[in-house]
Amino acid sequence: MIPAPFDYVAPSTVDEAVQALAEAGEDAKVLAGGQSLLPVLRMRLAAPTTLVDLGKIAEMRGVREDGDALVVGAMTTHYEVQRDALIAEHAALVKEATDTVADPQVRHRGTFGGAIAHADPAGDLLAPVLALDGELVLAGLNGRRTVPAAEFFQDYFTTALAPDELLVEVRLPKHTGWRAHYEKFNRVAQAWSMCAVAATVRTEGGVIEEARVALTNMGATPVRATAVEQALLGAQANAETIRAAAAHAAEGTNPVADGNSDVEYRQHLARVLTGRAVAAAVGA
Repeated sequence: MIPAPFDYVAPSTVDEAVQALAEAGEDAKVLAGGQSLLPVLRMRLAAPTTLVDLGKIAEMRGVREDGDALVVGAMTTHYEVQRDALIAEHAALVKEATDTVADPQVRHRGTFGGAIAHADPAGDLLAPVLALDGELVLAGLNGRRTVPAAEFFQDYFTTALAPDELLVEVRLPKHTGWRAHYEKFNRVAQAWSMCAVAATVRTEGGVIEEARVALTNMGATPVRATAVEQALLGAQANAETIRAAAAHAAEGTNPVADGNSDVEYRQHLARVLTGRAVAAAVGA
């Protein structure tokens, strides 16, 4: 199918992009990597009056250090995130999850910020950002504001972004020396996650000193598995204690039944995948 007609704007700065969004109104759409938006346009499930293409905004690309945090530009591609040395050293969980996103073609075009702003609960990057206590920097006509990941994701495909705001960068506190794993379950290769678990831990002398665990597709937004984190705190990094902690993974979740599974099966997956993710992270 052919998309409905729309005006096209390609600003070269964040300020120009924000201005374009404000002038276009609520019927405008932002084009980042386009891997989710373009199919929707072609099927006419969306018919924006204006498309604001962020591809020419150089300041929204790349990864840099800022004290105790990494700053990832929203237009940085998944491919670039996968291969960035700073990400590998200080935010290994993000690399682990990005490695599982779709296929190489999508990873070369899709963007880190675009996937997060799209807020698909089955998307693989939301849970890692939540687990790492990431912060989202939004730009609008009134300047920039920073929103914690726990407040940014609000509902299915719904975020704290206002119609005239852009996600310009993601701030990730450094988790240097932490080990991480992203365990994903899907019916076929390259498909959306039926359930997935993002786990990163810090151990000393075989004891889990800190743990961060978040779940993909177990509710309308990514879910922090706080009961698992608490159970792991101070525990020996062995199969028995990890299995006991993982038994709490489905607590506080609200998965939906669909053509892939019912609620009980997704909750079972959450427990099994949590055990696998934490065990892989600690090498148990």
